[in-house]
Amino acid sequence: MTDKTILRALKGEVLPTPPVWMMRQAGRYLPEYRATRAKAGDFLSLCYNPELAAEVTLQPIRRYGFDAAILFADILLLPQALGADLWFVTGEGPRLSTITGAEGFAKLKTKDDIHETLNPVYETVSILSEELPKETTLIGFAGAPWTVATYMIAGRGTKDQGPAHALKAEDRETFVKIIDLLTVSTIEYLSKQVEAGAEVVKIFDSWAGSLKGQDFEDFAVEPARKIIAEMKARFPGLPVIAFPREAGEGYIGFHQKTGADCVALDNSITPEWGAEHVQVSGCVQGNLASSHMVTGGQALIDETRHVVKAFSKGPHIFNLGHGITPDADPENVALMVETIRNG
Repeated sequence: MTDKTILRALKGEVLPTPPVWMMRQAGRYLPEYRATRAKAGDFLSLCYNPELAAEVTLQPIRRYGFDAAILFADILLLPQALGADLWFVTGEGPRLSTITGAEGFAKLKTKDDIHETLNPVYETVSILSEELPKETTLIGFAGAPWTVATYMIAGRGTKDQGPAHALKAEDRETFVKIIDLLTVSTIEYLSKQVEAGAEVVKIFDSWAGSLKGQDFEDFAVEPARKIIAEMKARFPGLPVIAFPREAGEGYIGFHQKTGADCVALDNSITPEWGAEHVQVSGCVQGNLASSHMVTGGQALIDETRHVVKAFSKGPHIFNLGHGITPDADPENVALMVETIRNG
């Protein structure tokens, strides 16, 4: 266990070469992923097929030798398990039935009712814990309550999370109930992943940046703090990565406020700023722009070296500032990994 480089970085060790993995590393940029998804039939069928979900999780490990594998699933499986209708529109992304008030909230299930739907996800984790190379860390994950709530309220992804902000302003009681239900349900969901074999968990708050002022404290920081505190109470020593994307100044102090072992950084901030203001508090993850996986070339090499150097004085896990995009070139990923490991 202690030989796993990501676990060492998460404990605060400064390593000569940072461990590396990529958000969305199992995905549409890989031809082997597209073939497996075609076999599954559609995206949700792939998520709920433990053998095939494990296969796509393993594909980038076989190809690139990343230091971690992250469970292949989707943050919207949890609201589906809570009773929301979920489907995916080709080329457009997810759609959910919407919650616009107290009546919709009342129809949702409780945190204790989610596991029947999510059992295939736990089975995927179990398969991976057996099949991953011994040096590879297995990461489980969930969406943060605010980000998941934005989809549940709007029924889809939105540019400004406007429907969620509107419900927060107009019916705060119902909004807070949604956040609270997602918080306790996320704890149960992540706990089952850890019991099945996940060694680290990550909380993705993709839309944290649209929360400002006290709302950021109430709905990005506080739910993360509650989730992390309970996970660490249940599983002493469990490392947790938090990703409040585009938090800006909100990144400062996020380790201390939430108890996260590592804070993942997007690429809207420079590595130097992240090192000065965030890495001083603990391990950071990030933050190469995912566009380099499309464009490649010398700029990819230079910027990869830049990120490695900027974070070299503290604990660091190399990653992208956001998920790799479907138009990325697999050869550019190989070039990034080679540059990190060989200078």
